Amino acid sequence: MEVYATTHRGLEKITAEEIQELGGKLKKYSNGRVYFKCDEKLIDKLNYHARTCERIILLLKSTKVTGLEDIYNEIKDIDFSFIKPSESFAVRSKRVGVHNFNSMDIARVAGDAIIKSYQSSAEKRLKVNLDSPDKIIRVELIHDLLLVGVDTTGDKGLHRRGYRVYQHPAPLNPTIAAALLKISNWKPENILVDPMCGSGTILVEAALMGSKIPPGRLREGGKLQFNHKLKIMGIEKFKKHVKGCQETLSRLGIDFIKVKQGDAEHLEKYVQEADNIVTNPPYGIRVGRKSKIKKLYYNFLKTAKNILTENGSITLLTPQEKILKNTASKLDYEWTETPIVYGNLPVKIFKLTV
Repeated sequence: MEVYATTHRGLEKITAEEIQELGGKLKKYSNGRVYFKCDEKLIDKLNYHARTCERIILLLKSTKVTGLEDIYNEIKDIDFSFIKPSESFAVRSKRVGVHNFNSMDIARVAGDAIIKSYQSSAEKRLKVNLDSPDKIIRVELIHDLLLVGVDTTGDKGLHRRGYRVYQHPAPLNPTIAAALLKISNWKPENILVDPMCGSGTILVEAALMGSKIPPGRLREGGKLQFNHKLKIMGIEKFKKHVKGCQETLSRLGIDFIKVKQGDAEHLEKYVQEADNIVTNPPYGIRVGRKSKIKKLYYNFLKTAKNILTENGSITLLTPQEKILKNTASKLDYEWTETPIVYGNLPVKIFKLTV
């Protein structure tokens, strides 16, 4: 079966490696899409185990198009007999690039083509159910590339882990948190610290990874069996976020992660040593914030040197590339960088070592 997984642009390599580890036969990746071959069992396995994928889509067609008429004709040629006459469907569309039409136009044209195709072969009109369809057909136009497939994940993407009880004003996507941990090369025996932990997404993803609990297990409910030997700690400046983070951890039954209220600019006050510091610091995009971000980044990276072990590293996400590089250079850090797109914001994942 031809399948593709969606992920954040820039994380394709990380996601491809994860898919291969789980048994997929990689073909290629680009534009936030990882293409591979697998069987039906592996599709189920990926929807249950994958940490950096957003969706797993069974590919029906991949072709170049020039406009809505092409989209209609290409979709009309697809055999939709796998949809039972008693089942309903819905089209979910996405568009990337410059076009003289929008995603709703794509969904409308695609829906018409699917109904026409089904009528031609089965002599029956398919039912549309936009709220709770039996089958979701994903139609994506990436510049001039049309991708049509069956969404095996459903409307709730794999990033919707379901463990948040506290709404942080700038929550980190769990798939990106998992990617940060993979890039950091954190191991369960290592000491992990998130000094700006917010609502605790990185802490939770680390607890799941270090305990070998698949994200899909969260959807089943019931008590989770965590590895209580994990050495994970969170620090957060604001009391309300500390409380919210603790509520999330408590709900999951995680009692071995300590979260302290504290300042990332003075880490040695709270932590003696860390093998891996993984964090999502404030971005400072709003006007007047850059001077505060410069100070925060400098003091954070300076104090981090006092607690990092010999082969320790810092992995973080930021759009402030220039500030981060200038600061890291002043403090004699070396780094690697991975550009990604988070939402519509170009950001970079930096891994720093002394």
